[in-house]
Amino acid sequence: MPESDVLRMPSTRPPAARAVDLLKVYGEGAARVAALDGVSLEFGAGEFTAVMGPSGSGKSTLMHCMAALDTPTSGHVYLGDVDLSGLGDKALTRLRRDRIGFVFQAFNLVPTLTARENIELPLAVAGRRPDRDWFDAVVDAVGLRERLGHRPGELSGGEQQRVASARALVSRPEVVFADEPTGNLDSNAGAEILAFLRESVDEFGQTIVMVTHDASAAGYTDRVVFLADGHIVDELADPTAQRVLEKMARLGADVGEPHPVLGR
Repeated sequence: MPESDVLRMPSTRPPAARAVDLLKVYGEGAARVAALDGVSLEFGAGEFTAVMGPSGSGKSTLMHCMAALDTPTSGHVYLGDVDLSGLGDKALTRLRRDRIGFVFQAFNLVPTLTARENIELPLAVAGRRPDRDWFDAVVDAVGLRERLGHRPGELSGGEQQRVASARALVSRPEVVFADEPTGNLDSNAGAEILAFLRESVDEFGQTIVMVTHDASAAGYTDRVVFLADGHIVDELADPTAQRVLEKMARLGADVGEPHPVLGR
């Protein structure tokens, strides 16, 4: 394992999720690409972590493997003490449904359902009833109380993403994975979503892992992990937007990027 892939700033909290020597290869022979090349890291329980890197760095692949949406070529992903590589398809489906939350850039709401029905959908699929006190706490935290009866087409982009965020939290998952959650939003709506994610960590003890290219978004987190060419190349604790920009500029030169702009 490259030295850069050994976590230099381990979390002070027990890990909610972790990767051990994660390898993900696409193609064969001359077309072989290692999207992840021996990545090992931990995501501490009750912490907000951002994953950043230039286009093709492996950050989305890392999130998909950690969230059981993709299978690594080798290595191990753990959710708590459970090794995902030892689970069959049905067990993985249950794990994704019951223990993992997702917030994606495209919202992924069902257009024919109301906001309330979209929020409750994962629980309905699992045959579970929502905890009313928790449902109310989440809905009030995202400011959707007056919009629960509206369908997605009647909501603004920011409101739709708030519905998606509430849906990810309503089942009380162990980890929420957010893939560019503010990518389709204006700055004001994006700030509202990030403030909610921050509050869910501080007030609810949620664990959140967010892929982003936005230094301002990363400034809401507890830690930033930087990837390049399938490796962890640096980390930053207690980030601010300015410190992230400075780090991105230095890493851009290190990994051959002509500009300090980190895309997906």
